[in-house]
Amino acid sequence: MVDAEREQAVLIGRLDRHGRLLWSLPKGHIEDGETVEQTAVREVKEETGISARVLRPLGTIDYWFVAERRRIHKTVHHFLLEALGGELSDEDVEVTEVAWVPLAELETKLAYSDERKLVRKAGPLIEELFARPDVHGRDEHAPEGAPE
Repeated sequence: MVDAEREQAVLIGRLDRHGRLLWSLPKGHIEDGETVEQTAVREVKEETGISARVLRPLGTIDYWFVAERRRIHKTVHHFLLEALGGELSDEDVEVTEVAWVPLAELETKLAYSDERKLVRKAGPLIEELFARPDVHGRDEHAPEGAPE
């Protein structure tokens, strides 16, 4: 999720089993009746405290991990989301920390190579989308003081 005016994205930090803080993109499970887009918006709100809207899909990441001696397969659908409002919060029990990170530092902050690759691929798309005045609610051609 990106805040165009601040040129930052929000990341969540979780402790791994060795106590290391690993930064990643917000994500979560689809609930009954939800679309993947609705899940993205809900999970971002739950994990970060920030309301957002989906701008476009970024890609899908498939991966395996081991939990309780079982191999688990996950498919994560990532979207470019625009921050709409709210206060940063790490109240979700699965999240240790939440932080706004400058877009220029995003790739180096992420712990997982698949997410770094996704962010690298999304860079030009983010620049293109946020160059458009309609994306973050501003009309550059409106007279000063006119409603946005």
